[in-house]
Amino acid sequence: MQTNSYPIGEPGQKWGDQQKCLWLASQTKKRSYQDDVVSQLDGLASQFDIEQHGTLDYEVGKFPLYALGSLTWDKSKPNVLVTGGVHGYETSGVLGALRFAASEAKNYHQFFNLMIVPCVSPWGYETINRWNPDAIDPNRSFYIHSPAQESAALMRLVADLDFVMHIDLHETTDTDNSEFRPALAARDAVDHKEWAIPDGFYTVGDSANPCADFQRAVIQAVEKVTHIAPADESGRIIGEQIQQQGVINYDLKPLGLCASVTNAKYVTTTEVYPDSPKVDAGNCILAQVAAIKGALDFVLSTPN
Repeated sequence: MQTNSYPIGEPGQKWGDQQKCLWLASQTKKRSYQDDVVSQLDGLASQFDIEQHGTLDYEVGKFPLYALGSLTWDKSKPNVLVTGGVHGYETSGVLGALRFAASEAKNYHQFFNLMIVPCVSPWGYETINRWNPDAIDPNRSFYIHSPAQESAALMRLVADLDFVMHIDLHETTDTDNSEFRPALAARDAVDHKEWAIPDGFYTVGDSANPCADFQRAVIQAVEKVTHIAPADESGRIIGEQIQQQGVINYDLKPLGLCASVTNAKYVTTTEVYPDSPKVDAGNCILAQVAAIKGALDFVLSTPN
């Protein structure tokens, strides 16, 4: 077990408003949502209807939220949701969603109505953070009366739509152990085991609806461009028993995870490891794009 050595808070005491304010004051802007994400949207207008579907309104600033929807939206086609940047620090999820929109989406518009939300958590993107300014994890907040503005906005966006597939793009990084799990332990006054960060790509399916063939198709598509994470000596990845090569399952809805936000038949969360010596930033983006394509190709080839 790790003990609370985090610089904010006292061991055994949950954070109150004072500690959360200290934490927020320690965060700094490290990159630009406007430059990296918003500036790319105009170039996608020939393929997508670019919608500002909400605004995050925090004391530290306001952030417009955008969704890309197929221009040829047709109620006779199945709907697909792609989300990135639920955890803002997970860079390839954001850039992978944008890369897919720019380079590959044109091959799928005839078959699907595509909705792409490239950056669910723009403040988290700018500060390279897992949490939002209220020290809340958006990816544990997808439930009724969500405390996270980011989660609530995405829930409103998709509330009236049915989806056949949802792929949520994430990363597992070394900072999960060096920063984010210690911060979580301090905030909640609990101990967290450090987990072995898996070296490679893996997916998280839904234990209530695992769709093993679908998960396998994503893994097979990705292993053409990057390596798949092996299980540890106990047959686990981040503490969870593997179901097949590179696949673990979570009970998504009780955990309030983004992948539970729709009623989609086919759901997966990707996890890329950008700190591996075997990859670079470009390879991580390609892995996310390959995952989206593998998922879509599986749905295309499967009678529904």
